[in-house]
Amino acid sequence: MYDYIVISRKNKDCAMRLLARIGILFFAIAVAVSAASCTVESAGDDRRATLASQYVEEAGVSGLAVSVALANEIVWTQGFGFADIEQMVPVDPAATKFRVGSTAKPMTAMAVGMLYESGKLDLDEPIQTYLPEFPEKSGVITTRMLAGHTAGIRHYKNGEFLSAVPYTSITDALSIFSDDPILFQPGARFSYSTYGFNLISAVLERAADQEFLAFMSENVFGPTGMASTVADHVVPIISNRSRYYTLADDRLVNAPWVDNSNKWAGGGLLSTSEDLVRFGLAHLSDEFLSQQTIEMMWTSQITSDGQEAGYGIGWNIWTDEAGRRVIGHGGGSVGGITELRIYPDQGLVIAIITNTSPADLTPLTDSIVDVFLRH
Repeated sequence: MYDYIVISRKNKDCAMRLLARIGILFFAIAVAVSAASCTVESAGDDRRATLASQYVEEAGVSGLAVSVALANEIVWTQGFGFADIEQMVPVDPAATKFRVGSTAKPMTAMAVGMLYESGKLDLDEPIQTYLPEFPEKSGVITTRMLAGHTAGIRHYKNGEFLSAVPYTSITDALSIFSDDPILFQPGARFSYSTYGFNLISAVLERAADQEFLAFMSENVFGPTGMASTVADHVVPIISNRSRYYTLADDRLVNAPWVDNSNKWAGGGLLSTSEDLVRFGLAHLSDEFLSQQTIEMMWTSQITSDGQEAGYGIGWNIWTDEAGRRVIGHGGGSVGGITELRIYPDQGLVIAIITNTSPADLTPLTDSIVDVFLRH
């Protein structure tokens, strides 16, 4: 059904050796990769790069970008493998735009925080206050509940994750689920829902009196320095957009065509690993949101029976095995997997992205974090 290439993990080694034998091309790629990688020397330099290189080989992914910030500056950023393996275009962590999936949710949450602080959005008002045409359900749904996945709005079903249907507006895309019953009484429990964030984006448009993507560009992406973060529009030419791959029976193939206009706010953005780290760093100061608002967003929501959801407003919240507080979010897309974490007490932000799915970035992220934070 789709045109594709097949690169086995052994054949990827052959491809890399072939590049090494083509002198001029190899030199050009080496220069590009060198320009794309900025490191601060430390005892852990070899270890962290080895971890990432081994992951690319062992997981069989096409490309990987890793960026790490400490003390408010990016201290390591490097690309591995290929943004486009057919054209042998190397990953550039400053420029390669990957599908970042659900890490769009904390970006949307920053917009929620901004409108909350400006007094334009009441997190605990029924969403019909802003979106009166959305059907009433069996309980009151608020923006706070939507942002914490406790509203009862359903997630994908029946192949919707692979949707290729174009939607002309956010409110148009609400038709996917707007008439469906909620899964439970709002607030009763946690149930992850990308469509809940679609609904948030519609609320934000009304509260801000501005189209959602325009608001994000002007108030989130621009001010925080995320110059390479854009919506994953399928028709326009987008510079430095990666190709997307999937693994099937241990083979790397082109990912199926999808149109992510059904979920901009919850999983429809492109970004770079460096942009994601800048976004994380924006939460370690009070330049964009007050610390009070950030702590509200980083506090677990509580279900009606008193249970912690482990999720605040757009962010997962947990404690790692070393006892460190972690604020983060993963992202899964067709042809893209992302891991974004903030360690507030250590001042560390890490973002890792691959243009191949499925992939598990958790062990790699854990290992690289340990390289930076071990004492």
